[in-house]
Amino acid sequence: MADLMLGNVEESVSDEEIGEFLVRYGFPQFSTIRRIPGAGSRPAALVTFDDVTPDGLRNLQPRVHNLFWKGRTITALLLPERDES
Repeated sequence: MADLMLGNVEESVSDEEIGEFLVRYGFPQFSTIRRIPGAGSRPAALVTFDDVTPDGLRNLQPRVHNLFWKGRTITALLLPERDES
């Protein structure tokens, strides 16, 4: 499992649109998306991929980091692995 934090995603963008955006740039289908409200202008989406290793996601992350999409520059940060034991 690996997590990608997409920053500066407009709140009105649907989860389906985020999924289509990521697939367009070579990402697999996401497992879940959790919205994180911004303090005003920079809301984010935490995208979890159950079938991707952190190394696999690390190779894909540069494809969308600092990409201009839907009128905003998107940031993409790989989050450290979580220990869910």
